[in-house]
Amino acid sequence: MASKGKVKNKIASPPESADLQGSLPASNQNITIRFDSPLPDEKPPEKVNIRDVAREAGVSVATVSMVLNENPRISRGTQVRVQKMIERLGYRPNRLAQGLSSKYTQVLAVMLPPLRHALADAYFGEIISGIADRAGKLGHKMMIEQAKPQFIKEGRHIELYERRFVDGILCLGFNEKHTFLADFAGAQYPMILVDNRFGPQPLDYVHCDYRLGANQAMNCLLQLGHRAVGIIYAAPESPTARDVVDVYKSRLGEIGATVDDSWMADGRFTDEGGAAAARDLISRHPDITALLCGNDKMALGAIRALSQQGYQVPRDISIVGFDDLQHLAFANPSLTTVHLPLYELGVTACERLIEKIRGKVERVAEILPTHLVLRESTTMVRQPN
Repeated sequence: MASKGKVKNKIASPPESADLQGSLPASNQNITIRFDSPLPDEKPPEKVNIRDVAREAGVSVATVSMVLNENPRISRGTQVRVQKMIERLGYRPNRLAQGLSSKYTQVLAVMLPPLRHALADAYFGEIISGIADRAGKLGHKMMIEQAKPQFIKEGRHIELYERRFVDGILCLGFNEKHTFLADFAGAQYPMILVDNRFGPQPLDYVHCDYRLGANQAMNCLLQLGHRAVGIIYAAPESPTARDVVDVYKSRLGEIGATVDDSWMADGRFTDEGGAAAARDLISRHPDITALLCGNDKMALGAIRALSQQGYQVPRDISIVGFDDLQHLAFANPSLTTVHLPLYELGVTACERLIEKIRGKVERVAEILPTHLVLRESTTMVRQPN
């Protein structure tokens, strides 16, 4: 806050924290000193502009502009030289002016389904963190939209493009029941589906390798001697969720185990759903020795429900999850789970969308590897007495 002092025939002493850097004329009878502002003899730092960057980098202003807009015509060497000069000089481009003078807004949208507390969910949070961090490093802003029924009915998901609010959209948490995704088919509206596919249309996607993860999880359980294995799944309209179920059925079929719907239960991707599904499966198959769960929330719910019914995990029943959310190493027992590289997924999806927007790629269909993390919730099958 500004400080004031009246001076008569002498200079008032400033607070110790102030640095006046100079003397004041003794003839002044009333002097107002603002210690949070530069003195008259101090020149504010000059603002660096695009011409300064061009001059220091030895290129034209147009070249600097093309580097800022990621124009593919600029060589890699020139891009690096200009970017280093931008960082050294501390140049901050006027993004509004850039948006008005170019065909790019430098803004990406993350679209989520209308779920309660979606941003508080660790799964969404990891992916969005990756998107936001990478977007910022690439000079883009990020906005978040929820695809509520009225939003879709009014066509506002397409209006985001047509009114030049965004350059592209990353759709997270959607599956084949969300038929509006077909509106993004074609090159007119750059969109990438994150951590899923969309069977009805060849939409661009980046997702984790759920088949690989399910194979690793089933290998683990089979090698531990488990044959009476149930599955807690969710969202059969999701291709990646179906991948897990398909692998589960295939691997049990290979060893001659009987697999039917009575060994499967829908856990709705929630803790409560996982608990209810576990109770359902145990009531139908008291001899069950292992459960494969489609996400970590359902796995934690299953562990809680089983413990309430007197079962010990993993002594009586082994549990495997999917996601590898950060806190699960500290659960009791700690959860064996398939690690999904969710942060890296967000980073990759952001990079591919920007490449798509800039015309550097025509089709995006990328799958990130997964791996199994062994912890305390799995063990050798318990032999009957």
